Amino acid sequence: MNVAKLLPIVKRDRWLEPFASIIEGRHNDLLRRLDEFTIGGKRKLSDFANAYNYYGLHRTESGWIFREWAPGATAIYLIGTFNDWTISPQYSLISVGNGNWEISLPANAIKHLDLYKIRVEWSGGWGDRIPAYATMVVQDPDTYIFSAKVWEPEEQYVFKKPKIRPRKSPLLIYECHVGMAQQKEAVGTYEEFRTNVLPRVAEAGYNAIQLMAIQEHPYYGSFGYHVSSFYAPSSRFGTPHDLMRLIDDAHSRGIAVILDIVHSHAVKNEVEGLGRFDGSPSLYFHSGARREHPAWDSLCFDYGKPQVINFLLSNCKYWMEKFHFDGFRFDGVTSMIYYNHGLGQNFTSYNDYYNGNQDTDALVYLSLANILIHELNPHAITIAEEMSGLPGLASKVKDGGIGFDYRMAMGIPDYWIKVIKELKDEDWKPGAIFWELTNRRADEKTISYAESHDQALVGDKTIIFRLIDSDMYWHMMVDDNALLVERGIALHKIIRLVTASTINGGYLNFMGNEFGHPEWIDFPSQANNWSYKYARRQWDLVDRTDLKYKYLAEFDNQMIHLLSSIKNFEALPIVKLCDNNDDQILAYNRGDYLFIFNFNPVKSFVDYGILAPEGKYDIVLDSDDSIFGGRGNIDHNVEYFTQYDRIFASDGKGWLNVYMPARSALVLRKQP
Repeated sequence: MNVAKLLPIVKRDRWLEPFASIIEGRHNDLLRRLDEFTIGGKRKLSDFANAYNYYGLHRTESGWIFREWAPGATAIYLIGTFNDWTISPQYSLISVGNGNWEISLPANAIKHLDLYKIRVEWSGGWGDRIPAYATMVVQDPDTYIFSAKVWEPEEQYVFKKPKIRPRKSPLLIYECHVGMAQQKEAVGTYEEFRTNVLPRVAEAGYNAIQLMAIQEHPYYGSFGYHVSSFYAPSSRFGTPHDLMRLIDDAHSRGIAVILDIVHSHAVKNEVEGLGRFDGSPSLYFHSGARREHPAWDSLCFDYGKPQVINFLLSNCKYWMEKFHFDGFRFDGVTSMIYYNHGLGQNFTSYNDYYNGNQDTDALVYLSLANILIHELNPHAITIAEEMSGLPGLASKVKDGGIGFDYRMAMGIPDYWIKVIKELKDEDWKPGAIFWELTNRRADEKTISYAESHDQALVGDKTIIFRLIDSDMYWHMMVDDNALLVERGIALHKIIRLVTASTINGGYLNFMGNEFGHPEWIDFPSQANNWSYKYARRQWDLVDRTDLKYKYLAEFDNQMIHLLSSIKNFEALPIVKLCDNNDDQILAYNRGDYLFIFNFNPVKSFVDYGILAPEGKYDIVLDSDDSIFGGRGNIDHNVEYFTQYDRIFASDGKGWLNVYMPARSALVLRKQP
């Protein structure tokens, strides 16, 4: 094997050498596609990703033009409120070749806020469809029927804040769902989120929000993951301008906005979505057995088709250019990149990645998407939600990787669930915890999190609910000393701190989890009599001074602000100083900061010795502080000095003796 010719990701990881030809083959496929779409480098990829400027409905100087791609159609008509939903020659599209249809109309033929669809006829049938590039889709409150809506106001929204350069050092993400972000038992709006929730996010210190369920979806209870109209921001939350204003406001606060984008599959609906759009089952999707996702009841895109790649790449550009999103969290990447969608497979060796199960077309699309996104904005953020651990996913494209900036560390929340469910408190092993939180490829950055929205869904439990359970209903008053609640609050704080302080890229929290939001998320459905009781956030719980939720919120606030204040925190080496499984003590330092954890449920340690870099230290965060609901056993006026030890002095280390209460964490800062 000629090592000099190996791609950099293979050179960095010699375990990949047996699969070098597969990786190189996929990389060459990417280069061929890139050459095709850029016409041999004569144009940018962003010039190719312009489908939304061609297809769909557009106002022109003289009127309107509408175009659609539907090669299986024999006739297409615009129908809507402007012609009483009837077929008429005036609104008949003309076939212009290559499966494209178009129509030009005078200015008075259509107006702003008109409802419309297209009537598509094909050999042996017909159907009413919502245009694939519709930019606004609404549901009739009486009939529940969805229609496209003309959104061409005379005054377009003008962003007040120029595009920002997202702060990534470290990236601190607040994962949000606009509709359930409100206190009321109803669907919240973009405007309510902007005025009520954004100030909370800014005050909490997070520098990015990740918006879920933005792309239009017919079923609210899908959490936004069964998308029907990829270019339409969900109208159940408000207008496109309302979303723009939300993003603009976030930018004015220095908060980046990430879109949770769904390109891994599409809703099966035919009237609302892309299924059998022109009568063909495989216009945008695979045919045969690969068409339907076996677990998600959805349709799988065929990433080998240039038109599909154009549709999806243009979608990325659309959200960035029109709405000023700062990047994307790509959902369901594992499902995209394996023929079996990763279902029922344990990825325990490199052979499991390269056993003929990879969908090269999907990997090529994801690389193209990353190239495009960073071409449009070199500072953009791309995150892969991927659970198999595919090597190179978050490595640079030029090195042979897929090009994501980060990958979600999906094993961490699973690990915390396993620990809480299966181990007694006295069996928590700091060594295992540290290994799980830091076990990652050195050349890939990750987003660590203790829990996201996934762990809050009905049928599962959040960390706080696993720890406290029904006692949350009766013992969260500040003057109530229930032991189970005290335990839960203590562990909730240290689980979050140890997770956030070991990041090598970013940290994510789902809204409300920072203060231990009770219960689960359950969207309205027939099963719960269409109730919104659990599809909301009870902000009053954290605002009340007589409840203990305020303690968790205050701890999260100070933790996030601390990490944010440390320059390049995520890049600082993590140096383990102690992992005593018998005492259940873990300690490590990052730069001038020393993190010490006592997971022991019953033992507090006086003058516990940690071999640390020589110097003087002071306390910057103490989970046992009374302002965080702790017992306040540590004196913050005490300064800590390392004690000389001639054996370790040559290494610049000495013994630091600290008092560590049971179930507590301490962060010390070394003084200059």
